[in-house]
Amino acid sequence: MTRLRRKALVALFLFTLFIFGAMMGLRTLKPSDGFSDLAPGMDLAAERSDRRRLDLRQRKEEEEEMQRRHLESVQLKQKPSYRSGHFKLLCLPKVNEDVHIFYYLWYGPSVDNKYIHWDHVLVPHWDPKIAAGHAKGRHAPPEDIASSFYPELGPYSSRDQTVLESHMAQIEASAAGVLVVSWYPPGVADEHGGPTEDLVPAVMDAAHRRSVKVAFHIQPYQGRTEQTLHDNIKYIINRYGNHGAFYRFKTSTGQVLPLFYVYDSYLTPPESWAELLTAGGAHSIRGTPYDGVFVALIVEERHKHDIRASGFDGIYTYFASNGFSFGSSHQNWKAIKSFCDANNLLFIPSVGPGYVDTAVRPWNNHNTRNRVNGRYYETALQAALSVRPEVVTITSFNQWHEGTQIERAVPKKTASRLYLDYQPHQPDHYLQLTRQWAQNFNKEKDNWLMLQMLPPF
Repeated sequence: MTRLRRKALVALFLFTLFIFGAMMGLRTLKPSDGFSDLAPGMDLAAERSDRRRLDLRQRKEEEEEMQRRHLESVQLKQKPSYRSGHFKLLCLPKVNEDVHIFYYLWYGPSVDNKYIHWDHVLVPHWDPKIAAGHAKGRHAPPEDIASSFYPELGPYSSRDQTVLESHMAQIEASAAGVLVVSWYPPGVADEHGGPTEDLVPAVMDAAHRRSVKVAFHIQPYQGRTEQTLHDNIKYIINRYGNHGAFYRFKTSTGQVLPLFYVYDSYLTPPESWAELLTAGGAHSIRGTPYDGVFVALIVEERHKHDIRASGFDGIYTYFASNGFSFGSSHQNWKAIKSFCDANNLLFIPSVGPGYVDTAVRPWNNHNTRNRVNGRYYETALQAALSVRPEVVTITSFNQWHEGTQIERAVPKKTASRLYLDYQPHQPDHYLQLTRQWAQNFNKEKDNWLMLQMLPPF
């Protein structure tokens, strides 16, 4: 009996020792050894949750990959055509109404085997001795046109609605927000073309569909005076003032007024302009329904004083050839801007991608400015922004005679001509550069505004 009791005690001791050892072993294990600190069943739930999150992440990645492939397939299938209004860009930028671009309507259809303006004459030099050393005659489209570049649309007609839609699409793609149309009164034209005022309604409608505004660049037609300009302004505002595309500029005083560029304004004496543009003038438009912001062209330095005396509201430079005139020389823009600031005038510098007009003025090679694959354009844009203007003008969208266009151009070679082009870049290279700088201009203006708001030290 005693021996049986002893065996039972030994067995109980060994069992207790086994239980104690097992518990100590369990306490030394880590979750990484295959056990969890969670309550029973929670580790399985967590695993299911992790798997669910992984599945969702994988599904999202798969959806994004499918969407990316779909967009790529759309881009591959979609062939950009500016005739049809399609773009290489899927998302076009918002246009910038502080970037204005000069636009010409004078290109005509083939009439009696003539292409209006594309068949421009070779203008002789005023000095007969110089003129004798250069070619004479006129161009013979469609293979020989009055330009050193060749348009992607060919020698088109400004009356072609398809061309007009293409132009508005390109201007929208460039992010220029205001088209400045070269304007003559009804029935009046430049010496090489025909009347174009009847085209303006179609231009305004097409521009409006692209959220582009339209301003007017009043040309120096024969007999233009301050009185005829008064009549022109009334006509334009009465006919187009209620159109959704009609451009108005907000002045520093808070007024919102139509803006007009007056080309070759220096041809009319300051005292004559003052009759129209100053409050005390004999037929002043100031304070009337036909008031506006009137911007004059500066060519020579003395013109800035004439512009101030005339009652104009601002100055623009137009020419794209740096150094051609006092006004077009980048080095003078800071001084012109200072003069304008001191006299409450707008300064609107004009920039262009280059300049070459030897297809119409064969003796003017010394004013040619090479594009240098876009570097000339960017240098001009940087010079313009450095003086902190309210508005910048682009010369031009389609002045093909002077080679200042940013419109799409293509390589072209004929039996007698080898045209310049934008290679190694694409035909829309200058539209893209304009868009980039229009966006830069927006950012710069925001920075200038913030600097103005900082308290003085």
